[in-house]
Amino acid sequence: MRWSDIDAYGHVNNSAMLRLLEEARIVGFWGPDAGELTDDGSLPEPIIDGRPGSGTMTVIAGQRLEYLASIPYLRQPLDIQMWIGRLGGASIDVSYEVWSPVGQQPAELYTRATTALVMVDAATNRPRRLTEAERTACEPYLEAPVEFSRP
Repeated sequence: MRWSDIDAYGHVNNSAMLRLLEEARIVGFWGPDAGELTDDGSLPEPIIDGRPGSGTMTVIAGQRLEYLASIPYLRQPLDIQMWIGRLGGASIDVSYEVWSPVGQQPAELYTRATTALVMVDAATNRPRRLTEAERTACEPYLEAPVEFSRP
């Protein structure tokens, strides 16, 4: 968390939350950082390769967030848990739960969220279906979608 994520009310601003979820999604699904090299010293393959030059863009079709508690400024990183809540023909839904820092007791759930991502062919700018390889890469992370308390 950054100092600039905090608003005048002393908690994480809603637009900062979208940025935090984006950063977690990019690291978690699209591009592990250099600290996570494989045994041969290379970067692991992303689950969905939406990096520049890959030929695929992942475009946000929708997002839903449910704020359960205000997040104060914390020096420890938040625990953002992510999984794939739905595999569609040309899209995936990423589910999130934003928790207090690991080890904080009692643990507090601050936010639930979901992001619908559409796979887009970078050359044609048109949606494209998930490949079998992408589906296979996603399956270990597929769980029930996040459940919101309000329909």
